[in-house]
Amino acid sequence: MRTNYNHSNKTTIKSLDDLAKYADYSLLNSLNADPKATKDGVDHHSREVLSGHFVPVKPTPIKNPRYIIHSKNFFRELGFSDTLATCEPFMRMFSGDTSMLPEPMKKLGWACGYALSIYGHEYYDQCPFGTGNGYGDGRAISILEAVIDGNRWEMQLKGGGKTPYCRGADGKAVLRSSVREFLAQEHMHALGIPTSRSLSLYVSTSETVSRPWFRQGSYSKDPEIMIEEAVAVNTRVASSFLRVGQLELFGRRARKSEHPHALNELKKIVLHAIEREYNKEIDQHLPFEEKVLLFAKEFQNRLTSLVANWIRVGYCQGNFNSDNCAIGGYTLDFGPFGFIDAFDPRYQPWTGGGVHFSFFNQPKAAEQNFAMVCLALKPLLDHDAQDKLEQIRNDFFKTMQESLRAMWTAKLGLQNFDATLFNELMELMIETEVDYTIFFRELSWVPEDITLLTKSFYHENMHDEALLKRWTQWLQKWRSALSINASVSREILAKKMQSINPKYTLREWFLVPAYLQAAKGDYGLIYELQEVMNNPYAELSSEIEEKYYKRKPHELFNIAGVSHVSCSS
Repeated sequence: MRTNYNHSNKTTIKSLDDLAKYADYSLLNSLNADPKATKDGVDHHSREVLSGHFVPVKPTPIKNPRYIIHSKNFFRELGFSDTLATCEPFMRMFSGDTSMLPEPMKKLGWACGYALSIYGHEYYDQCPFGTGNGYGDGRAISILEAVIDGNRWEMQLKGGGKTPYCRGADGKAVLRSSVREFLAQEHMHALGIPTSRSLSLYVSTSETVSRPWFRQGSYSKDPEIMIEEAVAVNTRVASSFLRVGQLELFGRRARKSEHPHALNELKKIVLHAIEREYNKEIDQHLPFEEKVLLFAKEFQNRLTSLVANWIRVGYCQGNFNSDNCAIGGYTLDFGPFGFIDAFDPRYQPWTGGGVHFSFFNQPKAAEQNFAMVCLALKPLLDHDAQDKLEQIRNDFFKTMQESLRAMWTAKLGLQNFDATLFNELMELMIETEVDYTIFFRELSWVPEDITLLTKSFYHENMHDEALLKRWTQWLQKWRSALSINASVSREILAKKMQSINPKYTLREWFLVPAYLQAAKGDYGLIYELQEVMNNPYAELSSEIEEKYYKRKPHELFNIAGVSHVSCSS
């Protein structure tokens, strides 16, 4: 399930002048700007945006930026020289100062509005105007689109300053959350799962902001204190940052005829989404309604595959609203995310997420987001096409189940899904409280007895003789299923399973020491985590294994900021 990439591109980008040659602003050139936007981009106060697909806005640079880290792998893929990351013009641009960019780069960035739905329920109150017209990119500002070696990339500053969608906030990101997102995006890519990517991370040496957080060692579910944190800018990169929430916003405006051009704006953004994200799957010469139906089907396929792969590696999105769901079918917005430790289908890293966004409920959340896409598309279709769209909508559950069964079959090294074997395993894993990552990695060795599996057991369950007997019986059934279906040797099967079941995942208790040390100017743990988490399937050194391949310490369970995080994370 890993993705192979061709790194043999001939592009060499050593300066901003080199990068400027690849600038190509498809969103700005094909969609509508907010007609009430300012010409100079100084549009930093919360206000209603009633029409238009984007607002031109000037980023707010952080003060006295300092280099922390860049993604060497992604730089290599883009053809960027590593020296770019620390050269002054590049640092200035990607810490928010776009005033001196070479042409044809644009000196203004852009922010987009979107709607919010949670589990298929539309919300307006989160918008300060109660209308839903003030919700969108509050601190994320895109500053470049570039086509490099045939691939289109949009580069976006997370923490780029205020926009009309800031809802009274300061538009800043802090070092803590920026470190988490930087490492998580590249880790997700290394896991072979579609995702936004990390380009560079800079921190201010003089600018701080206040954020709610937890007291050290607290068990609180809600932040208790305000702390001062350094501001930072993480540049994230994707083919686009189009979200379900954007289609939802324009679909709502068209459905309710909120302004005279609402239907046309919906059509334009749907066509733009198809061109940006599905141009290889959907022939641009097809009739419009056929394009829309194919778009819905292709998005369904990508979304179900994405969520199945999240579960494969133990990832929980935490806050899987429509605004955190990318139309391109990749992972987006690493806020209150988490990689599971002790297996629990109801695992939820975000204190405000509830069970509906928990680990095993992610398929249901995805289905609700997909339903909002279908609702947004309906105004564009005639009755016959709407009936076909509804059928696609009704197929989501079946498609999701097929993706999950295929994933579990591969994760268990089987050729066919065995429901009885799977259900028995889930019961044992819950009862035993196994470490999700360690269990499946040890199972990937195709052990003859349960000794290896007990490495993943928490608490005292490894001394429960009745439970151990049930594990032995399950393992025998599983091995029998392998021997019945297997056409390869144990060694080949083990290697295949190890390419599906990662050895290392980015647990929160690895991240906390890294960003705490970074706050003191020590980035060593960030660099170490980058190396380890960029090789999640590899057998690394014994020192690395001892440090990062182990069960979560008992004393860290239920600790605020470690076992659970707030939305500001």
